[in-house]
Amino acid sequence: MKHQLLLGLALFSLSGSLMAAESLCQQKEQDIQHEIAMAKQHNNQRRVNGLERALTEVRANCSDDQLKTAHQTRIKEQREKVAERERERELKEERQEGDDKEKIAKRERKVEEARQELKKLQAEPY
Repeated sequence: MKHQLLLGLALFSLSGSLMAAESLCQQKEQDIQHEIAMAKQHNNQRRVNGLERALTEVRANCSDDQLKTAHQTRIKEQREKVAERERERELKEERQEGDDKEKIAKRERKVEEARQELKKLQAEPY
């Protein structure tokens, strides 16, 4: 009984490490295949066609290093966007001295949206 339990635990941990070893390109391919299935389910042939082209491109040209580099670039650009919006907000607040609260609130919403997009990007694997 103990041997079966140990064997089961070993196999379970091995399968977890194999899943973690899956490449980013494989993950991306699986994500696209899932999207294709969803588009087919909703009878969206245009989306299916576009996703199938994307899948062909991923299979032909994808490399994990490219994905990591592109992802880091998007994160960097989003950080710059957040910083720029924060500078705009501070500048606007100083100029307005609180007179136009609607504009200040709008800018604050844009800063928060940019921050949320940054968090979303940082959570994605690619």
